[in-house]
Amino acid sequence: MPGKVNPVIAESVTMVAAQVIGNDVTITVGGQAANFELIVMLPVMAHNLLQSVELLARAAENFSARCIEGLRADEQRCKDFIEQSLAMCTALAPEIGYDAAAAMSKEAYKTGRTVREVAVSKQILPLKKLDLLLDPWRMTKPGGPVGSAGG
Repeated sequence: MPGKVNPVIAESVTMVAAQVIGNDVTITVGGQAANFELIVMLPVMAHNLLQSVELLARAAENFSARCIEGLRADEQRCKDFIEQSLAMCTALAPEIGYDAAAAMSKEAYKTGRTVREVAVSKQILPLKKLDLLLDPWRMTKPGGPVGSAGG
């Protein structure tokens, strides 16, 4: 498919995880087979443990070099997604009531506008208070927008 990005590196991490899970099962079974302080399966347990460590180290290094390094978020796009989220109305519920906040969310969905745009058009709160309540950074902090808007 044109424009498709091949996810082979991420898929390889999934395969490593599957192998490590299998190795863990073998180690567990080996531990259960220990009788009279004789751990007859110690060689396979050690082999699988060391193999798992090696696989995980290589997978992490490869994934980091080929998928993580150089990765940058598109900050404006992220801000746009947050602003377009209908969940923004949740922050308004303590101030205007659940039903009014839900109605604003439904209107935003139907019209393709943001919750903020609907709230501004309806003049439900002063702009300063609205901006405070709909501040996404504030929503990520303990206490967030629920309750007092002074917080």
